Amino acid sequence: MNNLVAIVGRPNVGKSTLFNRLIGERQAIVDNISGVTRDRQYGFSEWNGKRFQVVDTGGFVHGSDDVFEAAIRRQVRIAVDEAQVILFMVDVNTGVTALDQEVARLLRQSKKNVLLVVNKVDNTQLEMSAHEFWNLGFDHLYTVSSVSGSGTGDLLDAVVSYIAPEEELEDNLPRIAILGQPNAGKSTFVNTLLEEERNIVTDKPGTTRDAIHTRYSKFGHDFWLVDTAGIRKKARVKEDLEFYSVMRAIKALDEADVCVLMIDATCGLEAQDMSIFRLAQSRNKGVVILVNKWDLVPNKETNTMRDFTNAIKERIAPFTDVPILFVSCLEKQRIFKAVEMIMQVHRNRTRKIATSELNEVLQEAVEANPPQPYRGHFVRIRYGTQLPAKYPAFALFSNHPKQIKEPYRQYLENKFREKFEFTGSPVAIFFREK
Repeated sequence: MNNLVAIVGRPNVGKSTLFNRLIGERQAIVDNISGVTRDRQYGFSEWNGKRFQVVDTGGFVHGSDDVFEAAIRRQVRIAVDEAQVILFMVDVNTGVTALDQEVARLLRQSKKNVLLVVNKVDNTQLEMSAHEFWNLGFDHLYTVSSVSGSGTGDLLDAVVSYIAPEEELEDNLPRIAILGQPNAGKSTFVNTLLEEERNIVTDKPGTTRDAIHTRYSKFGHDFWLVDTAGIRKKARVKEDLEFYSVMRAIKALDEADVCVLMIDATCGLEAQDMSIFRLAQSRNKGVVILVNKWDLVPNKETNTMRDFTNAIKERIAPFTDVPILFVSCLEKQRIFKAVEMIMQVHRNRTRKIATSELNEVLQEAVEANPPQPYRGHFVRIRYGTQLPAKYPAFALFSNHPKQIKEPYRQYLENKFREKFEFTGSPVAIFFREK
């Protein structure tokens, strides 16, 4: 289902500010120097129960010989091809410019859902000035101030009217996303499991252009398997279409229950692998690390599995309670053991702990190592309960919850991991006032 919303327009009209407001984060670089958004930014937004992706394409500059500006023109054209809704942003303070008219001409030819967004409208006089933009020939015009948020509610109401609700594959089946850099062996892993050439497999990185959902129902397991395009560094995203493949991969991660990070053993754990790992961790997903192509690693006498595992755990600390398995997708080594491990992590992530059992472990941990006193007063943790989240999350009630520091939270998490089976799963602990 296409749920992509692209923000386009000439430089310095406020696209990045609107983008940040829509996704609720200060992710895009915002500056009053023209053309600061030199790369596409993407994120997720939700309004009235509908979820969609947002992409800030960078400024559109027509007719420039500058390579960067030429790339932006291509991005806008790709956005026109890919997006369900296009937000065409203009600046009320400058009025209609020749560049605005050029962008409008391209967008009118596209036959896509275009909402004209007149930005920086924060008083009645500017509201009247915005009417001149009707001359650009669009049916829908919205005045907003992306800095203050004025008018964005009406704009979002219009956006989601074009967004269809996301289809659920199966309510109760786990979703397993296969992630990693291009050519790490993700598609080979899926094909080996399914015993068919479901996905195209070549030596050329980036063969898998889109996320492919496949139901796996064998050997007592039943889940949705998602093979995704490889996530690579933005600097390497040279092809415009590949950028949208990366967006779909991130969307697959966001929807998954367990993320399988596949690493190429011949390359080791690279910075981009760490970015994928941290992204899965920040989204509270279960994580399994598969080290593929171990059979191709030379000098195994000096570079052992134990050394490789220790090096990975050192990099991913403090979340080191993650299963790491060495496989060869091509030689079909330990593939089905990987499936068992993935499903175990899913069980760990959905594990429910009885309140009495939780509090018994909590009191033992607190008695063995109480929290630091605060201004001469004892900091006490009275009791805890598990929250109704999709992953293990616990509320612990204290007389001074704000004075409990991160090292102590980490201590309690480690105690919970010792007593309960949470390997591969995130554990969230929230301190609340009693």
